[in-house]
Amino acid sequence: MADHTTVLIVGAGPAGLVLGNLLRAEGIDTLVVERASREQVQTRARAGFLGPNSVRVLTEHGLAGGLLHKGRSHGVCAFRGEDGEFELNYAELGRGDVHTVYPQQDLVTDLIAEYLNRGGDIRFGVTVTGVDPANGHVETTEGVVGGRFLAGCDGGNGVTRAAVPAAPERRHGRDHGITWLALLAEAPQSMAAVTYALHEDGFAGHMARGPEVTRYYLQVPPGDDAGAWTDDRVWAALATRMRTDEFGPLRQGPIIERRLVRLRSEVVDPIQHDRLFLVGDAASLISPSAAKGANLAIMEAELLARALVNAITRDDERALSDYTRSCLPRIWRAQEFSHWMIDLLHGPAHPASDAGFQHALRRARLDSLRRSQAHQNFFAEHYVGI
Repeated sequence: MADHTTVLIVGAGPAGLVLGNLLRAEGIDTLVVERASREQVQTRARAGFLGPNSVRVLTEHGLAGGLLHKGRSHGVCAFRGEDGEFELNYAELGRGDVHTVYPQQDLVTDLIAEYLNRGGDIRFGVTVTGVDPANGHVETTEGVVGGRFLAGCDGGNGVTRAAVPAAPERRHGRDHGITWLALLAEAPQSMAAVTYALHEDGFAGHMARGPEVTRYYLQVPPGDDAGAWTDDRVWAALATRMRTDEFGPLRQGPIIERRLVRLRSEVVDPIQHDRLFLVGDAASLISPSAAKGANLAIMEAELLARALVNAITRDDERALSDYTRSCLPRIWRAQEFSHWMIDLLHGPAHPASDAGFQHALRRARLDSLRRSQAHQNFFAEHYVGI
């Protein structure tokens, strides 16, 4: 392994790979180290909804070939509850923006291929065990590697976040007390729209991922065992919460992935220290309730790439100094909308004496979203944008 590079990137998810590609396009030496294998990285099923800003970044920098060829525009979502179902055509509201559905594993596969085509160096199966932001060094299972600058793109549980010192009051976090069972079904989508179902048994969600694969979410008790949810149990719960007796059956198929997702929100402030800069989930962990994670990562990667290019090619580090200040307002706006969605979709996280009051509030929020043009415009702008 090379023992020194200009920009050392820890993590080969969308954040690290977009950053690496943008820097290689400017002729800047980079090295990406990733603890998982290439096969694991290219098959991890995660986010699939890209907002217009993410599509712009990928298109402008020659990274959208697969997305433009196979991605599908999506501009409608639906809500189901005890008062029936209604759709929001958010493409016709606000600024007319849409999502592009393109599975993250496909995007990552594209980004790896393009990064290598641009002469980038990437090493899989390398675990980082320590980070020295002051000297630009990381300790790995294959030895010490250095960089003029370090980019921490290794997620909320990675080692780079811990290397950014911050007082406890500057590490913001909330555990929402809510757990989702994230499911991939080998079955075509059952509805044309992303569908959010509110039910007294808990939330259920339906999101298309591809012609033959559909993402579902089921709210389950914290601490539940994903393996206890057999295919039959999953489909029975989805049928109940999606109210199939009223709206029609779901297209069923084998459940090919089950994993638990604890809804947590975290923001680190600052997201930089000495030569180290955090990107994506390493900088801020956001719940999947509003499809913001990958979009934040791409936005931050673009901002950091511009700042690094200025520092490396023009000896101008002003944008690097302002990296935290540039990112945090957008991160907090995304967090605010994510929290709004969490409150809309879920009942009280724990038994509470005012559960009936909270249930009525949630029903009122949904009714307002159904009837208020101003509320719908707010939703459309924040659902798609950052």
